[in-house]
Amino acid sequence: MSERGSEAAGRSSRASRADRPRVLLLSGPNLNLLGEREPEVYGTETLADHVATADAAAKEHGLDLEHVQSNAEAELVEAVHGARGRCAAIVVNAGALTHYAWSLHDALAMFDGVIVELHLSNPNAREPWRHTSVVAPVARGSIVGFGGHGYALAVEAVARLLSS
Repeated sequence: MSERGSEAAGRSSRASRADRPRVLLLSGPNLNLLGEREPEVYGTETLADHVATADAAAKEHGLDLEHVQSNAEAELVEAVHGARGRCAAIVVNAGALTHYAWSLHDALAMFDGVIVELHLSNPNAREPWRHTSVVAPVARGSIVGFGGHGYALAVEAVARLLSS
């Protein structure tokens, strides 16, 4: 292919990717330690494994995925602010922030796209302090307790909600 042809192909590829809805996957505190952190609860897959699963599911549904992980609530809030007007959906596994991060709740409440809450374990089957989610009231739904498979389920839910 000529240089000009490959430039055109690159532009065409970039244009088609730019036209695809973007999904922000947010990962909260300590999720960077998946694979070694409490494998009996969270499994042995790493965060990179889960992001790869979500990315493959996104591609399958014609979506682009970007991922932000932070151990700091403020950085997750900033990521949500940055997604406004740019992303069609957010899948959020806020980790322990799920239970008390009202600033994250408020940021998500200002997001005008689809929000799906995600957890590897089922918080309702664990300690009582995990039973309350400040994310759930601003999410369209929650995917909980399906381990790593939940990442594909959450992206599928986003795709279905965006197409309806």
